[in-house]
Amino acid sequence: MALQYAMDIFSKCYDFKDAETVRKSGFYPYFIPIEENRGSRVVMNGREVIMIGSNNYLGLSMDPRVQEAAKKAVERFGTSCSGSRLINGTFTQHVELENRLARFVGREAALVFTAGYLANLGAISAVLGRKEHVLSDRYNHASIVDGIMLAVGLTGGQVRMHRFHHNNPEHLEKTLAGLPADEPKLIVTDGVFSMEGDIARLPELKKVADRYQARIYLDEAHSLGVLGATGRGIEEHYGGGRYADLLMGTFSKSFGGIGGFVAGDHTVIDYIKHMSRPLIFTASMPPAMLGAVMATLEIIENEPEHTRRLQQIARYMIKEFKALGFKVGVAETPIIPLLIGNNDKTFMFWKALFENGVYANPIVSPAVPPDRSLLRTSYMSIHTDAELDQVLSTCQREGAKLGII
Repeated sequence: MALQYAMDIFSKCYDFKDAETVRKSGFYPYFIPIEENRGSRVVMNGREVIMIGSNNYLGLSMDPRVQEAAKKAVERFGTSCSGSRLINGTFTQHVELENRLARFVGREAALVFTAGYLANLGAISAVLGRKEHVLSDRYNHASIVDGIMLAVGLTGGQVRMHRFHHNNPEHLEKTLAGLPADEPKLIVTDGVFSMEGDIARLPELKKVADRYQARIYLDEAHSLGVLGATGRGIEEHYGGGRYADLLMGTFSKSFGGIGGFVAGDHTVIDYIKHMSRPLIFTASMPPAMLGAVMATLEIIENEPEHTRRLQQIARYMIKEFKALGFKVGVAETPIIPLLIGNNDKTFMFWKALFENGVYANPIVSPAVPPDRSLLRTSYMSIHTDAELDQVLSTCQREGAKLGII
């Protein structure tokens, strides 16, 4: 047993028993290794299951063209630059990808980060300064919240954070109306919300922002490749107007890799490039991922049928889950929560599905409020109709046993 002191900073670690209690119950659903990835199916605990817990929305992580591009990048540049973007970590690949991303999202410039989390952490903390206000949707992703909190810390508490009701432009306006007119303001919102699966009311948020001379920061992690006729995200979904001043995206969803970026006016991106601590003090995105992402970007640009298939699947699964009696909330994308409202039943439902060949993600308090525990399901364009129907029938049978439907 590890040595403990009377006043031990690790005491809380030794006192933490929650995970072990759940492990002993047989319902622990986390950190299960994937032994083999077969696209829409994976092997876990020696058994093949249908994967409906992945954000690999277009199924491109297993595309041979993407894998080949990653291999060629390694052959040319090695596995790592072992340095940050600022000093020795910028390859020609970074610059090429940034230029292509900027064109893809209709902006002057883009900046690549090693992870999507770091993109939000780095961009938000860089642009927020003393005596400035940030207004954040209550359901925004943790990386947004952490970016804001880093800015608060860096400014000695002089960044003011305000949270407005989820996807509610009316409450946003009420909040803005109570702030000093002469102090700068930034509105931050997800494009597609990662648990609810609903789409931000971006045109309405833009009208409110303009009335109060506020800027908009848009997180498109779950909307690029998912929304719009050609997968260009929520702005294309709403007709192609420019609603956001800064746009963030990640490569760990539709792009089938790891990394992230922000895009906007050249002057703003150049400022972030020189002021973002998470960019300056983190080793840069490795060559294999740069090559893979450039390949997936080309596929998304030239093969919109993947996005169309994904959107068709989303409509079908929402309709069918509702018909079976499941509560799916405000879902309107391939992220479809099955609302349960009880932690124990959520774990039981997860295990029943897993034992019957379907893997989804159990989300319980404190990640969500106690009465909003849910099974988060998400779909890929490579799911077959037969797999989707198998998911539905399994959910119906096991959900009825547990009294969920």
